[in-house]
Amino acid sequence: MAEHAPRVFLVGAGPGNPGLITLRAVECLAQADVVIYDRLVPARLLEHAPVSAERICVSQLPGAHAERYPQVEAKLLEAAQQGKRVVRLKGGDPLLFGRGAEEAEALRAAGIPYEIVPGVTAALAAAAYAGIPLTHRQHASAVAFVTGHEDPDKPGNALDWRALAHFPGTLVVYMGITRLPQIVQRLLDHGTDAQTPAAVIHWGATGTQRTLSAPLVDLTGRVREADLRSPAIVVIGPVAALRARLAWVEQRPLFGKRVLVTRPRAQAGEMIHQLEILGAAAHALSVVEIREPADWSPVDEALQRIAEFHWLVFTSANGVHAFVRRLRQQGLDLRALGAVKLAVIGPGTAEALRSYHLEADLVPSEFRSESLAAALAPAVRGKRVLLARADRGREVLREELKDVAEVEQIAVYSQIDVDFRDAPAFRALSEGEMDFVTLTSSNIARAFLKGIDERTRARIKAAQIQLVSISPVTSAAIREFDVPVAAEATSYTTAGIVEALLKLVEQQRS
Repeated sequence: MAEHAPRVFLVGAGPGNPGLITLRAVECLAQADVVIYDRLVPARLLEHAPVSAERICVSQLPGAHAERYPQVEAKLLEAAQQGKRVVRLKGGDPLLFGRGAEEAEALRAAGIPYEIVPGVTAALAAAAYAGIPLTHRQHASAVAFVTGHEDPDKPGNALDWRALAHFPGTLVVYMGITRLPQIVQRLLDHGTDAQTPAAVIHWGATGTQRTLSAPLVDLTGRVREADLRSPAIVVIGPVAALRARLAWVEQRPLFGKRVLVTRPRAQAGEMIHQLEILGAAAHALSVVEIREPADWSPVDEALQRIAEFHWLVFTSANGVHAFVRRLRQQGLDLRALGAVKLAVIGPGTAEALRSYHLEADLVPSEFRSESLAAALAPAVRGKRVLLARADRGREVLREELKDVAEVEQIAVYSQIDVDFRDAPAFRALSEGEMDFVTLTSSNIARAFLKGIDERTRARIKAAQIQLVSISPVTSAAIREFDVPVAAEATSYTTAGIVEALLKLVEQQRS
């Protein structure tokens, strides 16, 4: 890397919604060797970094909150001086009520090139998601960002509350929830109208956002009654009253619902994106991992004679990707398939084929092994069939087809149950901070239900946490553990399980 190129990137992670990170931030993360991130940064943002990147949360460093910052700067300097690319991922914007400037000063003093990447700050995001415009031609032509947690050691640290009380616009107070009684009282004492509209926005721009509106004089009491805590933003001014007619995010059908997605990490993104668009707070928990098979020799041998088969059958998108990847590793390409016909279990697998410019010749009307076998049977009679699949799972296809065709089966990938109990998403589940769990295969269902603790199992049995299944086969696997299925998809796809969840929530609300 050239000497003048940045080695450290001070990056704004945005307000907590993974979709509000900037493209430049993603570019920086993609080249990181080390990521040093704030506690409130969404875990999903770390997925933009290479698997090999070292990840350090500042809360893991020893000492109290204020004592960690010299250690953060030391870590930045140490990694950069070792020639590593370092991303310092900070909540919101790195230069607004954070220590981004101090970290930049330390880097400059050490002669280390850096880049500052702005982020969407919490005030902008939280207010927008609450339906509160911070400025408005008829109500506010100015906005002031104020910290409710000043550095007590800086000279002249006292805010001018008299000036703020008469500020001709909108006041936004960061980190002010613990000192809200004092902040409100100072404004009232210095002349702010007691009936000034105000709002507190908790976990702004996320699926768990809560917004409380009240006249300024009543705000402290209302916040206490609602037990709103940090992280929260306080908005004070006439614009706060506009929320009554501009609020929008609460209208989304899954708003406020906390959903756990248990698919492997590489597959979870599509479902999480759909859930977030619908207003849910979606969390990923991988309970199985996709790995290479222990022995590639059966696959490699089949690939060398792939032209001998009449049909190639895939039962998952993972199988498609693993097959094509191994084909290339063996020095072959898609031309090796020649006239081989392709069958898939459903539209998700068909889409995986399409990503390699291949179209499936057969997709069953119902997306399960029994339907695929029934659709294939007349087409493969007397022919040779290659099944490319995982190293475990149901044997329906082979059993159903072996009487009418010559069937060979190869394991192109392995599914491994993982210990997920230390994952943040599981800790949230165990504490009762999830409403629904989606289960998208019988293997995933069994791995999940084997791995949970008794407290979580009891909550599932009591319907405090509800399980949503992708298919009857998955539901049967769930019931093996003597726990209920709250909803089951009628279309055995990602869209189908999301639709089943939507119907369940609608029924519960009606």
